[in-house]
Amino acid sequence: MLKLSRGLVDDMLAHCRSAYPKEACGLLAGSAQLGLAVELYRMSNVEDSPIGYSMDPKEQLRVDKQMRQKGQRLVAIYHSHTASPAYPSSVDVSLAISPEVSYVLVSLKDQAQPDIKSYHIDGTTVRPEEIAITP
Repeated sequence: MLKLSRGLVDDMLAHCRSAYPKEACGLLAGSAQLGLAVELYRMSNVEDSPIGYSMDPKEQLRVDKQMRQKGQRLVAIYHSHTASPAYPSSVDVSLAISPEVSYVLVSLKDQAQPDIKSYHIDGTTVRPEEIAITP
């Protein structure tokens, strides 16, 4: 189970909406053992695309250093889908880095009611994960 505060969810939605019609991407950090995210890191989508995303490696290294300094671990990677459901595409599955990391997708297909889902990806196996939103 992935645990997110309402504030983190709101920040993630704001980031995804601000990038629309392009995909947004970012990292959620906190306690990987507890599945608890406590901080959101907005990342630049260097693809600058409505159908894909890629993070800048230099920006990733800088954020990784910030997380380590704060005693945080990578809990989840998030990105938006602007015109498709909140389900990993074949490209998303092929780019998954670890079955331990959660992959959060925000579908803006219906902008009035964004859909947020989380998954664990192990090879080609996609497993849905429950999201608990706390106050």
